[in-house]
Amino acid sequence: MKHFLLPALMALAVPMAMAKLPSPDDAAKAKAAEAAAKTAWQGKVDAFQLCKSQDRVAAHYRKTGGAAAAKTAAAPAKPASGAAAAPAAAPAPCVDPGPFVYKPAVVAAAPAASAAAPAKPASAPAKKG
Repeated sequence: MKHFLLPALMALAVPMAMAKLPSPDDAAKAKAAEAAAKTAWQGKVDAFQLCKSQDRVAAHYRKTGGAAAAKTAAAPAKPASGAAAAPAAAPAPCVDPGPFVYKPAVVAAAPAASAAAPAKPASAPAKKG
């Protein structure tokens, strides 16, 4: 009996699970857009904080003589041609994203939709017959 009951219940549950959800209204879409903007801003804040932390660690490393110790421990071989090695490019400075400010996009779809709709005739011609 168990072997029949479980597949039967699954067969009934699958169509309900696959039902299409209604589309969200304008307020839900606006809230979702704001949440997406806030998430993107938080990612920029996290990157800024990581950059500042890395700068502090690098400054401490240079201050404590870590760079000098590393150079003496593993002295790089000089180029055979005698040309000086190109200096490493300076990293980009950390950019503070500032406070979160959300500016919702103005939706102008309603006037555009009404303009795109074909005009209906005022009255249909009467049929004589």
